[in-house]
Amino acid sequence: MTEGAVTGASPAGDYDAIVIGGGHNGLTTALYLARAGWKVFVLERNAQVGGATASAEVTVPGFIHDLYSMNQNLFVGSPVYAEFKAGLERHGLSFASSDKPVCSVFPDGKFLGIYRDPAKTLALIRQHSRADADGWTLLHRHFAAFARSLLPIYGTPLPSMQALWTILRALRKEGVAECVQLARLMLSSTRALVDEYFDTPETKALFAPWGMHLDFGPDVAGGAIFPVLETFSDAEHGISIVRGGASKLVLAMVGLLRELGGEVRTQAEVTKIVTRGDRAVGVELADGATISARRAVIANLSVGPLFSRLLADYPFSPDFKRAVGKFRYGPATMMIHLALKARPAWRAGAEVGDFAYVHIAPYVEDLAFTYAHSIDGILPASPLLVVGQTSVVDPTRTNGRGEILWIQVRTLPAKIRGDALGKIATRDWDSAKEAYADRVIDKVEQYAPGIRELIIKRAVESPADLERANPNLVGGDSVTGSHHLAQNFLFRPIAGWSRYRTPIANLYMCGAGTYPGAGNNALSGFLCAKEILNSRRGVARFLRSSIRPSPL
Repeated sequence: MTEGAVTGASPAGDYDAIVIGGGHNGLTTALYLARAGWKVFVLERNAQVGGATASAEVTVPGFIHDLYSMNQNLFVGSPVYAEFKAGLERHGLSFASSDKPVCSVFPDGKFLGIYRDPAKTLALIRQHSRADADGWTLLHRHFAAFARSLLPIYGTPLPSMQALWTILRALRKEGVAECVQLARLMLSSTRALVDEYFDTPETKALFAPWGMHLDFGPDVAGGAIFPVLETFSDAEHGISIVRGGASKLVLAMVGLLRELGGEVRTQAEVTKIVTRGDRAVGVELADGATISARRAVIANLSVGPLFSRLLADYPFSPDFKRAVGKFRYGPATMMIHLALKARPAWRAGAEVGDFAYVHIAPYVEDLAFTYAHSIDGILPASPLLVVGQTSVVDPTRTNGRGEILWIQVRTLPAKIRGDALGKIATRDWDSAKEAYADRVIDKVEQYAPGIRELIIKRAVESPADLERANPNLVGGDSVTGSHHLAQNFLFRPIAGWSRYRTPIANLYMCGAGTYPGAGNNALSGFLCAKEILNSRRGVARFLRSSIRPSPL
């Protein structure tokens, strides 16, 4: 039986809330509701909870790979971890951290890296370019101002008076000139950012790949802010991964949820949300069972799976149906998991082998070509590779029997229309994935000669595999919907519906498809829970104030 599973017949009793999907955001909402005394039931279609936060032995027995997300910095810095840390640790959660978070390698055999030691990072960049060191220092000052005054926006519902007050306080604290500069930064493309602050292609390439972790090609407006936040956050905190595998994070959440009285059932696929009039009242499962929810149904789902599948027959307004149909997904991702006999021998030097992440782009221009080809349906000639050296950060993953590489390939077409090199003729991912994985390994080989001889076994997950494993990853989009400005912030997922509610009363949605988007920050689940609980308190206050003793 899968750890975290609930077996037996579907319960007959009603629940206060049902959560569809056991990803970390759905579990976050469930934790807050359960702590507030609600009777909560989480239903997960797969054999284990986690969604895109999962680990498994997919190559060699005993080698534990993170299947999707690896870097858990956002969760470690979240209010959810701060509030539930003791309970999660009691249920087995701990982190392994690297003081050498990320580096970029280049064709000439050199590298630039970011360390938790700020003096060491600045010295390396100054050795490379004095002008770039000055740009780094200036950009770091802007980051510090943003982190002080505007970063709380990401934990604030949009739109809201709370968000407005955050902006007004930032204006008072940082001054108009600095806030204008920060607004420019937030609206800039990645290329515009790095061209403004840096002179050399290498330092530019140290920042730019982070935009491609989402769906920001170098020339997409609004793509600059994530590279700035991720680069300097890593410089301050390092990179943390879950000790023993990413699944231990969500299993700790399940353990704590059960301690609070919540229930979880795996292999329980929801096929329909049951409505009565304009209100959600429960769900129907693939086995025909119906489970009722008195107060809320929370869908940890993306727009397509939620509205087009589970509510296909609901009479939404034409405008809402059109908005759902126009929701855009980003380009696709491939995951390659390698079990190695030993660490790779990086051409740029042995120190590269100590970094948690190695970006192989190598330059901004390469990212631009890759992104444009992906959007056009063309298999890129040389995609961005995010190489996670998992077992370097957490040696328990292999217990000294070898090494693990986690390779995220960004970006790729969801549907193949052609190949930039003209070598892969097939147009479906099931038959193209191994050939394309060979192309990826060929690229790694250029920077780590001899890596092919180190491979014990590999496991490849194509965009089609990702969607089969998790229906939220439509087309293999690992960020669950484009983050471009027209579909971000108060426009995510759909304009007018950014606060986790839907046109159906008592039906809420959370997850990466909602604000603030992708990443294991748990903020969507946190904000969704707050919205539910605050609205319920508001109703209670209204009722208390409305019921007066009779004057008779």
